[in-house]
Amino acid sequence: MRRTRVLPLAALLLCTPALVGTEPASAAPKAAQDGPLHILLTNDDGYNAPGIRMLYQRLTDAGHDVTIVAPLTNQSGAGTKMMSSTTITVKHPEPWVWAVDGTPGDSVSFGLSEVFADHAPDLVISGTNFGPNVAALATHSGTVGGAVAALEQGVPAIAVSTGGLAAPVPEPIFNAMRPTDDFVVKLIERLRSRSKSGRLLPEGVGLNLNHPVVGPDGKGTASGVSVTTQDPQPILKADYSDSGDGTWKVNVNVVSAPAENGGDVEAISADKVSITPISPDWNAGTVDFAKAAALLAGLRP
Repeated sequence: MRRTRVLPLAALLLCTPALVGTEPASAAPKAAQDGPLHILLTNDDGYNAPGIRMLYQRLTDAGHDVTIVAPLTNQSGAGTKMMSSTTITVKHPEPWVWAVDGTPGDSVSFGLSEVFADHAPDLVISGTNFGPNVAALATHSGTVGGAVAALEQGVPAIAVSTGGLAAPVPEPIFNAMRPTDDFVVKLIERLRSRSKSGRLLPEGVGLNLNHPVVGPDGKGTASGVSVTTQDPQPILKADYSDSGDGTWKVNVNVVSAPAENGGDVEAISADKVSITPISPDWNAGTVDFAKAAALLAGLRP
């Protein structure tokens, strides 16, 4: 049965800081060692995009309890934008799907406040997005923005993207997404097996995962896994030309720059899976990189 809800923005804002009654969100997610994980799955391409539907199926097949709470329409490039109006329209087209007429951040906020009101999920996954979210692309990515919205509320989160800066687009693109989805399942099991506190990730730490497209058909196996930093290069540069009538033409070009050693661009360009620890704020040094690297050490594609 299809349902639509229009909620006042103020109600969502009031619900956001605490998720489970009066229990803070940071205290809520404690992943069980056995049984299914409760996962909120979002993206920036829209709730019915191929990437999110494929990852939903793969995670479900792996035995997890997955609920999609994602944008109603394509929100690529929305970054961390949230709450731009006083009401928000939410559709509920399937029992396990909620479609929010807003950004990935709005979707996660609604999901944590309403859909998971009784108990925060063990994990929020944002993706899989087709196209890389490395270097400056990650800063402006709606996929990464969805993960950041979860981290802000104390819930472990992983942003997932498929592709490289110069990778060919295989036909069909589903071929490239399957290795990514398989790796996500493997990553979750690794995090679960090494969890000591009941949390899948240390407090305030998320992961930005970029999986390469390997081979012309996208079915190839990545050459390894690297725990990376975010490359500082801008990647994209916009050039503007005045049309003389108050409008400007915009041409966006890829900026060629040497990849930083140990960065996400270097890893994805070498056909390696890049996993970058991220934090929900912009304070330098807030992520314990060594602890995150130790958690992921030895992980293979």
